[in-house]
Amino acid sequence: MAAPWIRFAEPRAENTPAPNYFREVFPYSLPPLVQFEREPVPLEPAPEIWITDTTFRDGQQSRAPYSVAQIVRLYGMLSRLGGPQGMIRQSEFFLYTKKDREAVEGCRELGLDFPEITGWIRGTMADYALVRAAGLRETGILTSLSDYHIFKKLNSTREAVMRSYLEVVDAALADGIIPRCHIEDSTRADFYGVVLPFVQALMERGRQAGVQIKVRYPDTMGVGVPDPHAALPRGIPRLTHLLRHEGGVPSEALEFHGQNDLNAIIPNAVAAWLYGASSNNGTLLGIGERSGNTPIEALVFWLIGLTGETHGIETTVVSEIADYYREIGEPIDQRLPFVGENFNVTRAGIHADGMIKDEEIYNPFDTTRLLNRPPGVAITDKSGAAGLLMWMQRRRPAEATGVDKRDPRLARVLDLVMTEYDDGRVTSLADEEVDRLIDVAFAS
Repeated sequence: MAAPWIRFAEPRAENTPAPNYFREVFPYSLPPLVQFEREPVPLEPAPEIWITDTTFRDGQQSRAPYSVAQIVRLYGMLSRLGGPQGMIRQSEFFLYTKKDREAVEGCRELGLDFPEITGWIRGTMADYALVRAAGLRETGILTSLSDYHIFKKLNSTREAVMRSYLEVVDAALADGIIPRCHIEDSTRADFYGVVLPFVQALMERGRQAGVQIKVRYPDTMGVGVPDPHAALPRGIPRLTHLLRHEGGVPSEALEFHGQNDLNAIIPNAVAAWLYGASSNNGTLLGIGERSGNTPIEALVFWLIGLTGETHGIETTVVSEIADYYREIGEPIDQRLPFVGENFNVTRAGIHADGMIKDEEIYNPFDTTRLLNRPPGVAITDKSGAAGLLMWMQRRRPAEATGVDKRDPRLARVLDLVMTEYDDGRVTSLADEEVDRLIDVAFAS
């Protein structure tokens, strides 16, 4: 029997032309509410999975714009990270300014096979002219389909916006350019009333033209739910399944784009792969509008974890990318997985004690081999003798030989550390400070 607080979705009403804002799910006076269906959608992983990049598009919507040189450098790193099999398959670019177009040309001049350079435009004929001028093989087209966008932002109707989007799609097909339609705000959109008819129209146009049109379904407000029982419009497994089986979009043409507003971005991205989408779109370090996009470095490790293969991915490039961001002045949260300074650093003596015996006890994988980052320790009043010993083994291994937790010299270092905190210190000790304390204690 279900818990009394679980809400099940009511049978959907007949489609009407009136806006559907799903007020039973999005009351606005509360956080978005979760509804479930009694039957889950089936687990149906895509036959192949890969990653695409929007660092130079969505990733530029929450920070100072990258310079052309920075874009070219990061693009080259993306190529190395994704490896020769192109596990980071595409990267999308703005085309609006002179600098945007210079960045595209600079990346083209590298002559790399992956990621393929694609465009991003709004769904208008004026914007499409930029794609034609750039000579790209594929472009993303913003095709906003939630009633929030259709009625409130565009002040239009479902029929009118679909007609205008399809006009741009037809122009791209006529020029031999692959359209990739981005169904903005898909997790607040009326699937049967507008999303499904539009996607079916896309698939039919593609069949007639002999071109596989692609569909990206962005969780624009980060409201997606990864559970297979979760109801539309929020359920990522259900939305993925229906786009595949009712929309007719093959896995290889289906791409998820996540946002992190409700902190569910990784579960939603993984759910998209597990329920039928081949492609997951993200940014380096998750940098993107508002709370950010799916971090590419996380997608890399989840892809390997799901498939059991590296597919030629060069994981150590993740640390190089993080170092480059620090070099160009981009702040990185010290607790950010894979790239934050504290990712595999312990401050707890009990953890350090375990890692001295075998680092695998408190390290999720071989971070030295896969990220070129040995596990570390930061010294605080919680580190204890084990933390100090681990620090010495990593920073001063020659002197740590033969030292154990009961060594009186280590006890003297610990006394000096604790004195710092008894005197009111609240921050961890820098490595240089620990060096000085060890010099004092081990010299006496």
